[in-house]
Parts: sequence; structure tokens; C-alpha cells
Amino acid sequence: MPKEYTNGDVTVVWQPDLCIHSAKCAEGLGSVFNPQARPWVNMSGASSEEIIAQVAKCPSGALSIKNETSKPTTNMSNPTSNVTVLVDGPVRIAGPCEIAHSDGKTETIEKDVFLCRCGQSSNKPFCDGTHKKHGFTG
Repeated sequence: MPKEYTNGDVTVVWQPDLCIHSAKCAEGLGSVFNPQARPWVNMSGASSEEIIAQVAKCPSGALSIKNETSKPTTNMSNPTSNVTVLVDGPVRIAGPCEIAHSDGKTETIEKDVFLCRCGQSSNKPFCDGTHKKHGFTG
């Protein structure tokens, strides 16, 4: 379930199901994104511009900016087909893409998505970084 954090000017949306725990957010802007703190997103830790710039660097798309005036659109009439198997890690599908789940539901992912290859993810079909703990190679 997505969570939202706002400073009144900009709203960050976090989709934990997409997060691969790359830590790029915390490493790039630790004054805002601190996994050790609760809440872990401190919207007063930097300017709106800095937050927007850092969110744009999220490799999985788990972090995004909510546009209050219009909903983001995806051009699924021309979907990407760029799929990369990462060494000792997940499969990366360059976004935007549409995921069809086994229960028949579909969801559109705006950015890159990382799918589990090790079978250990607690958030299948998405990678949650568990492969690192289990020493997955492949």
C-alpha cells in the first residue's frame, strides 16, 4: 500500500512493494530519507527541488512525486522491451511497463521494475533485496 509524505509543496509517494532497498535515496539525501527514523521520510529535511531531484534517481520507481494537478500518464501503446538480467540479482525491466499478476490484476509501473530471480523475496514477483542475504548467484 502506497504511503504519502508532504511538505505542503510537494508530495512523495512511497510504494514499499516496489522498493529494492538500493539505498540511493538515503545515500543521496539522508536528511530526508532515513530508514532508521520513524517516519523514515522527513519532508522538512531539504528543499522541494532537492527532494524532487533525489526521487527521480530512485532505480525501482518505489519513490515518486505526486502531481496534484494531473495524474501521471504512461504510453503503453509503445511499451518498452528492454529487459536485463542483473548478475547475482533480479531481472530489470526498463519502465514504463505493465505487470499482469497471477490473480488477474494488472498494474502499470512508471519507472524501472526489478523482478525476483532467487525465489526468496517476501514481495514476489518484485525483488526486495533478499538475494543479498542468501548469497544468490546466477
